Amino acid sequence: MKVQVQSYYPKLSDIKSAVTTLQAVVSETPLSLNYSYTNKFEANIYFKREDLNQVRSYKIRGAYNKIASLPEEDLVNGIVCASAGNHAQGVALACSIKKIHGTIFMPTTTPKQKVEQVKMFGGEFVDIELSGDTFDDAFNTAIYVSNSLQKTFVHPFDDQK
Repeated sequence: MKVQVQSYYPKLSDIKSAVTTLQAVVSETPLSLNYSYTNKFEANIYFKREDLNQVRSYKIRGAYNKIASLPEEDLVNGIVCASAGNHAQGVALACSIKKIHGTIFMPTTTPKQKVEQVKMFGGEFVDIELSGDTFDDAFNTAIYVSNSLQKTFVHPFDDQK
């Protein structure tokens, strides 16, 4: 089953709400001048240091904001996601913080270190299922399980929350 994608443009109120929701779980990260690209492009190029957050990625922002915004009835059966790593870590941490059960589908080719990080962040609140050789395989399995078991799917990159 394919997920239909619709264009979404957040309102300022959505952004302000997300900032409030995320204050307890993410750090304000600095911009750092990248000398290599600054020299290459003869411009001041800065990188946002999201690697300084607990899960070493900006993905915690979307995962936590989505899960925290779900009504109780959407959480009763737990949540499901598909990821090859960073989103999985964000979802796992969000599940642990919110004490919500999550099932995370990852490709069988996911490096062991990524799988271990997801286990560490999720603890008892997360089950990891390795499925298929590619992200698309894991994604399709997650969608199937979500639909079959009435679990809420937390999309890795294309969600309004």
